[in-house]
Amino acid sequence: MARCAICEKGTHFGNNVSHSHKKTRRTWKVNVKSVKVKVLGGAKKVKVCTSCLKSGRVERA
Repeated sequence: MARCAICEKGTHFGNNVSHSHKKTRRTWKVNVKSVKVKVLGGAKKVKVCTSCLKSGRVERA
């Protein structure tokens, strides 16, 4: 599933609200990239969200 391995950010749920105020369910998916990351002396491919990549919480291999 779309979930960040670093911050555990995942899919959020809510409502679409029309002009007449009718509500239907919708989802917000996380912007997740598959990235090679340095882990304990080696490299591992992990799914990381773009906010973690941008903030520098992970070091690319």
